[in-house]
Amino acid sequence: MSLLKQLQTDMITAMKNKDKDTLAVVRMLKAAVQNAQIEAGHDLTPDEEVAVMSREYKQRKESLAEFKKAGRQDLVDKTNNEMKVVEKYMPKQLTVDDVKKIVSETVQEVGATSMKDFGKVMGAVMPKVKGQADGKLVNQTVKDVLSN
Repeated sequence: MSLLKQLQTDMITAMKNKDKDTLAVVRMLKAAVQNAQIEAGHDLTPDEEVAVMSREYKQRKESLAEFKKAGRQDLVDKTNNEMKVVEKYMPKQLTVDDVKKIVSETVQEVGATSMKDFGKVMGAVMPKVKGQADGKLVNQTVKDVLSN
């Protein structure tokens, strides 16, 4: 089932269950997917769908940090709930150890020896973890592995 069809099904379910919070998030996600589809001019590939969901998740994660800084617990709770809904449509996220293992293997594959090879390693790692790990985590892990 395509992501768009899954979102439509979940939207109907949320309407029937009178779950306004989930419904609002699913509607936003569906709109984001449809907008990306219109921009692309074709049905989205699974990778493109993951990119849209990752972008939506990242936006909420950044908002969460701002809300915490501002001491807005009401918005923190709302954003946490939204993130849980978005997570349902994303691939399973890799653990820190999984990312570290992938980065270590990639460092050996490309023959990286110092921080000068950072770009080469990042370029090789990101396609492997696309949508499954946060870019900041990957970035920090690559720096840690290369500095050792």
